[in-house]
Amino acid sequence: MGRKMHSQLVVLGGGPGGYAAAFLAADEGMDVTLVESQGRLGGTCLLKGCIPSKALLHVARVISEAEELTEDWGVEFDAPKIAIDKVRARKDKVISTLTGGLAGLAKKRKIKVIHAKGVFTDSSTLKLEGDDDSIPEERILTFDHCVLATGSVPAMPAAFRIGSEKVVDSTGALELPEIPSKMLVIGGGYIGLEMGTVYATLGAKVDVVELADGLLMGADRDLVKPLEKRLKSLLENIFLNTKVGSVYEKDGKVEVAFEGPGKFGTEAYDLVLVSVGRTPSTRDIGLENTMVEMIERGFVRVDSKMRSADPKILAIGDVAGEPMLAHKATHEGRIAVESLLGKSVEFDKRAIPAVVFTDPEIAWAGVTETEAKRDGIPHQVAVYPWAASGRAQAIGRTDGLTKWLVEPESEQVIGCGIVGPGAGELIAEAVLAIEMGCHLHDITDSIHPHPTLSETIMNAGEVFFGTATEIYKPKRR
Repeated sequence: MGRKMHSQLVVLGGGPGGYAAAFLAADEGMDVTLVESQGRLGGTCLLKGCIPSKALLHVARVISEAEELTEDWGVEFDAPKIAIDKVRARKDKVISTLTGGLAGLAKKRKIKVIHAKGVFTDSSTLKLEGDDDSIPEERILTFDHCVLATGSVPAMPAAFRIGSEKVVDSTGALELPEIPSKMLVIGGGYIGLEMGTVYATLGAKVDVVELADGLLMGADRDLVKPLEKRLKSLLENIFLNTKVGSVYEKDGKVEVAFEGPGKFGTEAYDLVLVSVGRTPSTRDIGLENTMVEMIERGFVRVDSKMRSADPKILAIGDVAGEPMLAHKATHEGRIAVESLLGKSVEFDKRAIPAVVFTDPEIAWAGVTETEAKRDGIPHQVAVYPWAASGRAQAIGRTDGLTKWLVEPESEQVIGCGIVGPGAGELIAEAVLAIEMGCHLHDITDSIHPHPTLSETIMNAGEVFFGTATEIYKPKRR
């Protein structure tokens, strides 16, 4: 028998947090092994989440823009001819390009990549499961430290696990097997609405059912309102305050039983997307054989340096708690490695941006108005309606808005929300302002280019001070 494989640092999981941690550690001179159960690096975000969904949403957006020109601008287009195989191939090409790039970067950094499932047998040992050629003969990998970055999986309640190909999670929906005539999305969160938008634009008749009394319950209602209005014209039905009682297959269709004021009774669908959240991937990986402590919902307890209760194991990304966002995982990966290197770092972000890539996009950072009201955080709100924006008028998208949350005494910015095309790009300025502890005057004193949507960030600040010229709002006394 050969010698057991040992690594100074093992990163378990090759998603945005995992590969960021592995790459930085290697750049700092550490001996790094990256263990990933999938055949390619990239994790959920790249392989079956953020990236493929955005590739499809771009297709949907272009189709939607063409339709808007035909309706309102005097420009005539024929109805689009959709070759679903080519749409799917383009999406897959984007994934392949990016995963290939990651593999090349790992190789250049001399990182050992093992495609296997890693299971802890103790606090310094992983058992490697699988049949990939990269797995060492001993199937044992020991380490000095491990960064746990196994991510999350779509939640699938037992009632919906009926063994049918017509009931899918977000991963299955992204495969685009075909465009169904009639589709149901269970869950009115960002994943369900993004995929519902894609399928509806490509020709499906889409219903959405949500247990709560509104869509995107994590976001402020004034940001969601313009999206709800557009979705009502794009989707067939939105059933709120409604529970799905049962799901079963009958005569080649999925029969869904609804219970609630929004919809009561049974309806048949060609495809059902279950989008009711995600679950951290911490089960069945042997954490009980370590000193790692678990908290609610299967998250790992970590401190501000991303260290678990086990001195040899750190945790980042989706397994380390909400929000489950790729950019949070990437930053946490950097914190974890730098803390291992003895640097004075900690995760203490004031503003983690969130973006919903629907049409219109919704983005927010820092304290939301909903949170401020709930938690009694002193705040004032300044809202700039995009109807007053020259650029928004020029592109026919006046339903958006930009708003600041401001600490009343200091006039320091503590939160920002934006709804409208490109909100995800615009929010970065707000993140920087909040992290830097800017006062609202810092925003209004910075000259923004005209005519752009970015001006609305400055304009919302001018509303606060009563100096916005495009709308009438008396000066603050």
